[in-house]
Amino acid sequence: MGDDVRAMVLTGAERLELQRFERPEIGENDGLLRVEACGICGTDSETLSGAIPLRYPVIPGHEPVGLIEEIGPRAALRWGLEPGDRVVVQSDFGCGRCRGCMDQQACNVSPGTYGFMPTGVAPALWGGYAEMMYLAPGAVPHKISKSVEPRIAALYNPLGAGFAWAVSAPGLQFGDTIAVLGSGQRGLACVIAASAAGAARIFVTGLGSRDAHKLALAAELGADVVMDVEQEDALERITAETHGRGVDIVVDTTPHATQPVIDAVQMARPGGTIVLAGLKGGGIPNFPSDEVAMRYQTIKGVRAVDYHSFQRAVRLIESGRVPIHEFHTHHYPLEAAADAVRALNSPDERPVIAVTVEP
Repeated sequence: MGDDVRAMVLTGAERLELQRFERPEIGENDGLLRVEACGICGTDSETLSGAIPLRYPVIPGHEPVGLIEEIGPRAALRWGLEPGDRVVVQSDFGCGRCRGCMDQQACNVSPGTYGFMPTGVAPALWGGYAEMMYLAPGAVPHKISKSVEPRIAALYNPLGAGFAWAVSAPGLQFGDTIAVLGSGQRGLACVIAASAAGAARIFVTGLGSRDAHKLALAAELGADVVMDVEQEDALERITAETHGRGVDIVVDTTPHATQPVIDAVQMARPGGTIVLAGLKGGGIPNFPSDEVAMRYQTIKGVRAVDYHSFQRAVRLIESGRVPIHEFHTHHYPLEAAADAVRALNSPDERPVIAVTVEP
């Protein structure tokens, strides 16, 4: 392959093209990842369509898995890695020197995100849709066993979100009850995380016309009650199943739909917690804020995934205790990255859940 690195570059809305870049030189504090697989989520669809504005051109891909190709001595010591190790990489990175970076939280100086940095910023390889990806000094890689297939390891991102949103954010305790609204990648990941954390009962909603296979998988992954909201009222079902008490936690992962947030206020018990993870593209009309106050409820917004939730995701994947491999349904070569992204919203005869691009 020489010194050239192939990558798919987003040059504008709906325009992904193959380009070549010079392999970067690695110093003492950084590294280079040989990408084996890169997971895809709904954000990739929005970047491809142009719904999320970017500073083009950009190499997309924020869920990479790969082998350490090259690493500087200080980076090796800091990360506890050596060439040949398989790692998954958090999408966010920073300067690697400030208190935020040292505490494994958000960078206070120069935060960045893989899959969103323009190629005009040296050394250009800032995304997972490429043969190699640059590991900045403030990157946060997590070592994962080589016994895990790369395309399965790529599930670390949705599963990390599951632990962050369904367990860490609401403070889920053993024996709690939880309702997960939405049965997409993140909703199913919330089911896995809640089950692993010892939830007593897990309720999941979905649209039967398009999510029947996901609802079936949710039951296999630990959901106690799955509800097709096109056939039954989820609020009525949860109220009946909990004898009017409601659940301890509600996590909304539904994109754009606003009614689930309003329903969540009645689904959650007095003193319960509601986690908002599904972006709506605006506010919630007629939101019953007085009800939230009268019921002493807590509402938390979530977006990113914390370090420890990623760690829990990696350890669970490595354990093999959960059939998370059933998440993965499609994989595409690097040159077909656009088809991979479009597969999320244009499923073929085989139901789509998780997709990877594999250089």
